[in-house]
Amino acid sequence: MSFNLYATDRRILKELTENGRMTNVQLAQRVGITPPPCLRRVRALEAAGLLRGFHADIDQEALGYELTVFVSVALHSQTESDLRAFDNLVLTWPLVRESYMMSGETDYLLKCIAPSMALFQEFLIYKLSASPNVASVKTAVTIKRTKYAPGLPFEEKPPSHS
Repeated sequence: MSFNLYATDRRILKELTENGRMTNVQLAQRVGITPPPCLRRVRALEAAGLLRGFHADIDQEALGYELTVFVSVALHSQTESDLRAFDNLVLTWPLVRESYMMSGETDYLLKCIAPSMALFQEFLIYKLSASPNVASVKTAVTIKRTKYAPGLPFEEKPPSHS
């Protein structure tokens, strides 16, 4: 589906990224249009799949999830069926919050969040490392998050595709 993204649409997306709970009236004021066309534009962005939903920004540490680990996974085989099988397996693991297929030596990079090292270690030994087709696993435990910027860098406009 093709969607003509105007400057106003980009401003709407940027504002909603920063505060997804604002009312349509507040959003319209911030982007400089009246509420009815603002609501139409938000609905059009949703219909086009550019605005996929709204999520709460939860303080993981305050809720006891103090451990964030990035895991590099190398597979024995990278056939399409083996990659799809690993993707489907990753979808069943709640500790894995993000998964990326990579180029280079690492086949996948997983972002895992756990309440304790013991729980993460159990996952690592009995689920991830024991999974079919997993050749090697390397972990990097985070010390602290130094930047968190959800959304996109709207200040940097991507090149237009004509």
